[in-house]
Order: sequence, then structure tokens, then C-alpha cells
Amino acid sequence: MLGLGTLAKKVFGTPNDRKVKSVRPLVEKINALEPEFQKLSDDGLKQKTNELRERVQKGESLDSVLPEAFANCREAARRALGLRAFDVQLMGGIFLHQGNIAEMKTGEGKTLVATFPAYLNALTGKGVHVVTVNDYLAKRDAEWMGKVYAALGMTTGVVYPFQDTTEKRAAYQADITYATNNELGFDYLRDNMRMSVEEMVQRGHHYAIVDEVDSILIDEARTPLIISGPSQDRSDLYIALDKFIPELTEEHYKIDEKARNATFTDEGNEYLEKRLWEAGILPEGQTLYDPESTTIVHHAAQALRAHKLFFRDQHYIVRNDEIVLIDEFTGRMMPGRRLSDGLHQAIEAKEGVKIQPENVTLASVTFQNYFRLYEKLAGMTGTAATEAEEFMEIYGLGVVEVPTNRPIARIDEHDQVYRTAREKYDAIVKRIKEAHEKGQPVLVGTTSIEKSEMLSQMLTKAGIPHNVLNARQHEKEAQIVAEAGRLGAVTIATNMAGRGTDIKLGGNVEFKVMEALAADPDAHPDEVRARIEAEHKADEEAVKAAGGLFVLATERHESRRIDNQLRGRSGRQGDPGRSVFYLSLEDDLMRIFGSDRLEAVLSKLGMKEGEAIIHPWVNKSLERAQAKVEARNFDIRKQLLKYDDVMNDQRKVIFKQRREIMEAEDIGEIVRDMRHQVIEDLVDHHLPPKTYADQWDSAGLAQALREKLALDLPIADWASEDGVDQEVMLERIQQASDTQMEDKARAFGGDTMQQIERQILLQTIDEKWREHLVRLEHLRSVVGFRGYAQRDPLNEFKSEAFTLFEHMLDGLRNDVTQKLAHIRPLTEEEQQAMMAQMEAQRAAMASQADSPAATARVPETAGAAAVPLVEGFDENDPSTWGDPGRNDPCPCGSGSKFKHCHGRLA
Repeated sequence: MLGLGTLAKKVFGTPNDRKVKSVRPLVEKINALEPEFQKLSDDGLKQKTNELRERVQKGESLDSVLPEAFANCREAARRALGLRAFDVQLMGGIFLHQGNIAEMKTGEGKTLVATFPAYLNALTGKGVHVVTVNDYLAKRDAEWMGKVYAALGMTTGVVYPFQDTTEKRAAYQADITYATNNELGFDYLRDNMRMSVEEMVQRGHHYAIVDEVDSILIDEARTPLIISGPSQDRSDLYIALDKFIPELTEEHYKIDEKARNATFTDEGNEYLEKRLWEAGILPEGQTLYDPESTTIVHHAAQALRAHKLFFRDQHYIVRNDEIVLIDEFTGRMMPGRRLSDGLHQAIEAKEGVKIQPENVTLASVTFQNYFRLYEKLAGMTGTAATEAEEFMEIYGLGVVEVPTNRPIARIDEHDQVYRTAREKYDAIVKRIKEAHEKGQPVLVGTTSIEKSEMLSQMLTKAGIPHNVLNARQHEKEAQIVAEAGRLGAVTIATNMAGRGTDIKLGGNVEFKVMEALAADPDAHPDEVRARIEAEHKADEEAVKAAGGLFVLATERHESRRIDNQLRGRSGRQGDPGRSVFYLSLEDDLMRIFGSDRLEAVLSKLGMKEGEAIIHPWVNKSLERAQAKVEARNFDIRKQLLKYDDVMNDQRKVIFKQRREIMEAEDIGEIVRDMRHQVIEDLVDHHLPPKTYADQWDSAGLAQALREKLALDLPIADWASEDGVDQEVMLERIQQASDTQMEDKARAFGGDTMQQIERQILLQTIDEKWREHLVRLEHLRSVVGFRGYAQRDPLNEFKSEAFTLFEHMLDGLRNDVTQKLAHIRPLTEEEQQAMMAQMEAQRAAMASQADSPAATARVPETAGAAAVPLVEGFDENDPSTWGDPGRNDPCPCGSGSKFKHCHGRLA
């Protein structure tokens, strides 16, 4: 008997079916236009683009030109790439244009799908960003799909790390720009640290299509992007604490694998305290519970986590004397990314590599808040349905499942559960051997480098030739994936999320065509394709006869999505295929989250050595465990976002202010208002309202005016005059300060003074914002304890963050006023000395070519020539250095370039 919900779906269709049905008339319109567009010449396609662009700019909506734009794009792709888009690809493009996530199975041609909405939305002239998961895919897709855009008369740009700023700015000016999520986020932060609008590279956030949207907006959303600079060096402390951890026994600490946390027990604290006294790290008589011990306790806890929760070749690898993190979802290396709060340094101490100093945050943003900057956002992936709630709640994105071009013919077997990992791996090797012998290509999915290398050794021992794809083979990724469908191929892969290259039976034709065209650029694409397709046909039939691609997973991931992505590699475009998951009770997911009932059932059945249990109930039990983990991860991300939203509101205000200051022709009024407010505060403090002159602190006010405004005024004499009240005093002081600044402006020259005011204002905003970010981080790390007092930590964070923001703005006004009050024109001798220094800098720059800047770095500035010398320069105080260029000698006097010394960033 059918349930009510199932019955209703049979009658009315699912919401997804209705969405798919609603766009069919549009697809039919596009198909009806096809003969008309086939008649156009190559120039005719470009002229059509110009015509559509003019219509859009005159006010016609994108929806009304959609059929013509899609028909034009389809014809351009057919001519440039030899690919004619299927109806379901047009459908996916329509959903992307509407601001949805299009869930399209692997092999359905998502890369081509993105060209349709990208082309349509680029007609506005505001630029479109196509976001990919790695630099290789960004470059590959920009080059590959760039041929389609070129045929349509549009420009394509690609953004990647270490790119020349001029080149990067040009890439953002293109109609369609391909980039990774990391580079887009970092460029946004860098742009908001620049000193002039001309130096900025991005030109707004109009429309973005995010490829592998689940990987970018969900998996990576737990880690904010941070641009940071080095703080004090604590290497000795990390190394000293690291030595104590291997001495600990199990009674000294507790590990919570679910929460990925490790803490000391009371016995552990006592033992650690004793060892720290002996080593002289903790002064005799000072305990770990004293406030002075906070830093030591924090770093000891991080050393414990580094040893007990982070494992080599699983969470990180050691490469070139550096710790390189591995993305747990994609198995890729993340060079340049570092763990915060001293955890990365603790891992460096554990592995005995060079310890980089801890960093202070200069600017940060979460992916959630970066991508919410776009006026319109869309995404595509093979697996999004399981996270549909999160996409809607955080980003307002609906998920639409696009039908496959051909029905799925893959056979998904039930999970096979073994008692021990040894039995499981023996069964896996046996099954791989069987498939390999009959010529069936096998894709083996593992969850870590360690496990993939262990399995590789087992296969070598069994005499089975194979390829291994993990973070170590990152560079050969596309080639290994493209060859994974060849007859008898065996490929071990650490997580297959967002690999971007199709596994096609018999090998990847597209990859072979691209290789052939790269070798012979003059060859005609259609002729090359015809030759390679003929060679490929026989291989493809042989693989189909052997059963198609066999996906064998060695473990379930904590997210159903990652499992579905692996499974989806098989059975693309109606091909035959098979998938199965081999599990054991010793697997992490089974051990941590699996139900105890499952283990009880298995032990009652009295399983024999090497025997597996196969039952739909086991699958259900595991799916429930995975759903629990997904829900927990969603909560973590939601919590992160709630706190970041508070910071984001403040970030937007600061970034908007910076931009207004950079764009304003005259900022004299802003500076004057700040100065007048500072004077008002000083007068209120020293000459309180509703008090008599004999109660005033005239001497204190005179002293404060000398320090803060470089004004020497007869405050005591004025105060003794008859009829002088606070208003009169305020007016006189403001007038004196205005006269002083007018004199300065004449001495410097109007334009120079404008430049000085702008630079000091921007530098001080950046300095204050950095300090504010550190305070917010500290506040956030302790605010959780307010929960013990029955107070909501988030509300506490909001109110205190607002108070801190107000204090920051007060400090900003004071600092800008004080700095501007104390600058003066240079004497002739000082000018000559400065000219000599600039000549030396130019000579140094000419002799040494600029090296690429680190991923997270401070922005390049327009040069040091316009930066005035400030009174009170101190080589030990970076806040007095002005704004050195990256290639200038470091003002600290070390003799190194600024970028290699105090300007060096992680």
C-alpha cells in the first residue's frame, strides 16, 4: 500500500519535477531557433552578441533575450569545440541563470553548461565569475571554454596565485573570469587593504557560477580566509612543550574524536606542571591555573592536539621542510593554508621542521560572507540534494536535480561489512583482481593517503598494475583520472570530490583531443576529433563488455555527498557500471558513529573469518550515522557564520569607508570633522559642562592640546576672562587648529596635503582594524564561558563587539588627528637625504627582479615617494614607519627588503 506522500507525488509530481517541467517550453524555443543560428556566419555570431548586448543595455531583461543568447552560445560551442549541448544541458543553464544550484550527475558536461548563463549574464557588461576548486581547472576551463566565448566576441580572463597585478586586473576586466574561490576571496581582502582605487583589481560582484558548489560553499566554509602577518617568535616554547607530550600516558589526557578535541586530565595537568617547573618554563610557585600561565596552557593544549589528532599523510604531509595541509574532503594539498592559534607551529615542532612564527590577522572573511556579496549566485555539482537545507538557509539557493541525458544503468550493490580491517582489505584485493583479470577498469576510493599507499603495497604484492592519485600526485591528477576508464586500469584515489576530469570508458576523448591539439595547434579540431574517436570506439566497446567502470570504496566518508560523488563516477551517460562499499567495524565512521546495535547483531550472527554481512538494514544504519555527522557539521558552520556576521557588518562599514576615502576628491572635510570631534571630547573631559571656570582643569587641557594637536594655547588666560564658557573655549581651540592645518596645507601644497591626509587616514584605519580583529578573536575565544552564567554567548559577543567597534572609531579619530598635527614639511637637508635613499631603492629594485608575493600578503603600494616623513619615527615601532613598498629596505634597519622582513606574511 502506498503512503500518502508517495501517492500525492504520483498525482502531482515532486516539486523538482514541476521545476523541470516549467523550463521545457524555453528549451523548445531554443531548439526552434537552432536552424536560424546555424545559417549565421562566424562574424554573424559576434554581431548577434553586439545586438543582444545593446538590447540589454537599453533595458530589455535577460529573461527575454535568453532563448536567442542560448541558441547563439550552443552554435558557437558546436563550431569551436565540436560539442552540441543536449537539452538537459540547456535546462541546467537556465536553472543557473535563475540563481539555483543545478545538480547534474558526473559526465553530464557541467563545464559546457556554465557557458550559457555566463554568456547571457555577461551581456550586462558587469562581468561574470566562474569559480573552480583548483588553479589547474581554472586555467583549463578558461582556455577550453574561452574558445566558445571568443567565437561569440567575448573576452575571457583567468585569475591565479602569484599573478602580476596588471595581468590580474585585466583578467577581472574580462567579460567572463575563471578563478578559484581562494584567489577571489584573497583578492577581495587585498583590494580592501590597498591605498588607492587604481591599485584595486576586482570590479564588483555581479554574478558568480560556483563549480563543485558543495565542496566550496559547504566543505571549505568552516575555514575562514585570513591574510596575516608574523607576530613574535615563540619557537623555543613550541619545541620545549613538544618534548613532554610523548612522555604522557593515557591517564594524562582525554580524546573526544567526535568533537576532534584533546584535553589534559587533572593527573595530566599535575604531571605537566611538574615537568614545566623542572624545565624552568613555569616559574617556581606559579601554577597552570594562574592567569600568567594562560599562554603556556594554550600552547601545551595545542601540542597535545598536534600529537593525538593530527597525523602525517592523513591530515598533512611534510614537503620541502614544510607542513602542507591536506583537504580532508578532496584529498588535495593546500599550500599556503595554515592552522591558527599556534596549532600549525605545534605540528611543525612535532615533525622537527622549521617553525614559522605565529600570525596576527590583518584581514579575514568566510566563504559564506564572501559569496553573499554577489548580486546573483548559482552553482553546479553532482551532489547537492543532501545539503539542500543548508544552501537555502545560508545562501538562499534552491537545488534543482537536472535529469540525466540517458537513464542511469549502474548497479549499486549493498555495503559489505567485515569484522576487521584486515579481512576487509583481503576481500578488496581479491575483488580488484577478479575485475582486473576480465579487463574491467576499477576505481578504488580511500579516505587518506596512508590507506591509499597501504592498499597500493598490497596490490603490488598481488602483482596488479595500478595508478595512485592522492595529494602527492596532485600535478598528474587530470592525466591519472582521464586514464582511469581504460581496459583493465586500476586507479586508487583519495577522495574524488571535484576532480573536474571525466572518467570515460576506454579513456577520455576530450583529454586526448586536447593533447593532440596542443602538440599540433594548426590541426583542425574536427579532423583530430574524428581520428581519435575512431581509435577510441573499439576500446570503449571492450570496456562495456567487461561491465563498465567498477567503483570500489574502501570506507564510508562522514558525508553522504562524498560517497555519492565517488559512486557517480561510474555509469555516466547511460554507460554500464557497478559500485560497492567495503566496510569493517574498525573503520572510523563505524567506530565513532555506528550504532552499538549493529555490532551486537553482527556478533550474534557469529560471523566467520573473512565473511561479510550484506543487508539493506546495514546501509540504513550507516546513512543515519552519516546524517548525524552532517547535521553536526552544519551546526558548526551555522555557529561560525553567526559570529562572523557580527564581524561582517563591521567589515562592510570599514571597507565602504576606505573605498569612499580613496574615491573622494577632497577628504579635508572628513579630517576636519574628526579633529573637531577630538577637540570636543577633550573640552568635555577637562572643562565638564555645567561647571564653573574655577572647577576646570585648564592645565590638563593645555597639556592634552600640546600632545594631541601640537597646539600651544593660553588656555589658563582664556579661562580667566569674563564671560568665557565651554562653547567659547571650544570655538577658539577649533579655530586655532583649523588655522594651523591651513598653514600646513600652504607649506606642503594643496595636492600634497590631500595625499598625506588620505595616506595617513587609510594607514590608521588598517592599523586600527587589525588591532580590532585581534580583540574580536580574543573575545570570541572566551565569550563561550558566559553560558555558565546563563547568558547567551552570541548576544554577549554582539554587544561587546559593538562597544569595541565604538572604541576603535574613537581611537581612529585620535590617532589620525595626532599624526596630522605633528607632520611638517622637510628641511632641505632632509629632502636631500630622502632623495638619496629613494635613488638607492630604485637601484636595488632594478638589480633584483621582483619575486612572486605569498598567497596571503599585504598589497603593493604606489611607492614611497609620496609618503612624508613623520615626526617621532622609531625603527622599533612599525606604526611610525608610514607605508614602505614591498621592495624597500625594511625600516627596522635589518638590511633586508621589507617583504622579506617585517612585511613577510604567511
